Amino acid sequence: MARGKAWPILLGAFLTVFACVRAGFASEQAAAVVQKGSSMPWWAWPLILFVVTFVLGILAVLGGVGGGVLYVPIIGGFFPFHLDFVRGAGLLVALAGALAAGPGLLKKGLADLRLVLPVGLIASACAIVGAMIGLALPTNVIQTALGGTILGIVAIMLVAKKSEYPEVKKPDALSAALRISGIYYEASADKDIAWQVHRTPQALATFVLIGVMAGMFGLGAGWANVPVLNLMMGAPLKVSVATSKFLLSITDTSAAWIYVNNGAVLPMIVAPSIIGIMLGSMVGVRILTKVKPASVRYIVIVMLLFAGSRALLKGLGIWD
Repeated sequence: MARGKAWPILLGAFLTVFACVRAGFASEQAAAVVQKGSSMPWWAWPLILFVVTFVLGILAVLGGVGGGVLYVPIIGGFFPFHLDFVRGAGLLVALAGALAAGPGLLKKGLADLRLVLPVGLIASACAIVGAMIGLALPTNVIQTALGGTILGIVAIMLVAKKSEYPEVKKPDALSAALRISGIYYEASADKDIAWQVHRTPQALATFVLIGVMAGMFGLGAGWANVPVLNLMMGAPLKVSVATSKFLLSITDTSAAWIYVNNGAVLPMIVAPSIIGIMLGSMVGVRILTKVKPASVRYIVIVMLLFAGSRALLKGLGIWD
């Protein structure tokens, strides 16, 4: 993006954040969002949130993770916002990135609709159930479960391997019936790659759990989608990543409506978060060509380890 084109976006972002702060989402609402014990005025938190999410947007791109998986544990653990509001905003943060990337991924043939639809149907339905469970449970229980989940994600990131072109000798009966297969152009090899999948029933059963966790914790689910699509079903890595990104636009939309309907999505948190993440992602894409993603990945892992430990201890009442 040219510098001349970037300035209007930056100016619009800062004006939007400033409007969100001035508009007063009213002092009563602010008091409800910012929990007791905070010595700072309520209007300072959206500004700080914008700066923090801007940094998270950069790290998310460089570390190869979705913004939601960083957003919820870090904002929920270190900001004085009720966890319900943070989880609602986390879903919209993940959703914004997915909606921005989805059309381009479909146009390039990387995201596959035949792969998305059966998986998305199950994951989105279960995300609704997860969101309802999450809003019904006590905050300390959710904090504890969130901490354990984040620590589990750290373990997955450390040990999970990726396969560029998994070998699938024969599709299973379900994937063959649904005609889940395709061809995409691999620019690095200058050739078309044909692919097919297997273990579809096992993968669909796994997406039941992924959908529930996505809705319950507001994390998005890119961290889980890619290993299942790539390692379990055997889709090529690029197809798995692109399909996972597009899948978030279905799963997170379903869960987000539950939070919206229950009043757990507030502009004071959502507006600076989405703008910060999106602008940070733009900067992250520029930096990506100049840094080693492997080193940034370990920074992200350390951040998640710290944030997950914080959420777990906060939920257990050890570190308030």
